[in-house]
Amino acid sequence: MGALYLVALAIALAGMVVLDRRFRLFFWHPAPHSARRAGIVLVVGVVFFLGWDVAGIRLGIFFRGETAFMTGVQLAPELPLEEVLFLTLLCYLAMNAYGALARVIPLVEERTSAARPRLETTTRDTGEHG
Repeated sequence: MGALYLVALAIALAGMVVLDRRFRLFFWHPAPHSARRAGIVLVVGVVFFLGWDVAGIRLGIFFRGETAFMTGVQLAPELPLEEVLFLTLLCYLAMNAYGALARVIPLVEERTSAARPRLETTTRDTGEHG
């Protein structure tokens, strides 16, 4: 049971990869060199948050929680192995969310602008102001 959290993080990370692949959100985006750029973004994000964690640990703000669900493997004092997978999952989730929103927002704007002339015509015809 000592690796349950690590396994759960790996499964969630695999889910992010599946969503990315299925909907071509970030790594599989059709733009040229998207996989290379996505890899850079992911690595930079994980390194940034690892630096944040190390700073928090050195300042005495962050501590490793004791639980039977973790492996107990420490990469540094107060920095468990699972933290790297968690940060990777966090960054990948943000990347996929960005990729999804980048597709959804233009569709919503398109629908809104297409509906706007009908709404203006309707309010003019009824004499209402809005």
